[in-house]
Amino acid sequence: MRLPSDVLAEIEQIAEVCERSRSWVMVRALKSYLAGEGREILDLARARDDVEAGRAFDLDDVIEEVETIVKGTAA
Repeated sequence: MRLPSDVLAEIEQIAEVCERSRSWVMVRALKSYLAGEGREILDLARARDDVEAGRAFDLDDVIEEVETIVKGTAA
């Protein structure tokens, strides 16, 4: 993996302060990314797949059904 020199320098500083290896710091950073932004990207991809496969509901229809339930006129 190629890294910009400023990023590598920061990784090395963190590793030194933590008395850990650069690999340890990089793995932690990647896990953090995957748990946050990476998870969001995968969730959005799954949601797009669900919509394309017809596994979704129109928001207006959902609101209408909820309003019907709240008014007590649901069948």
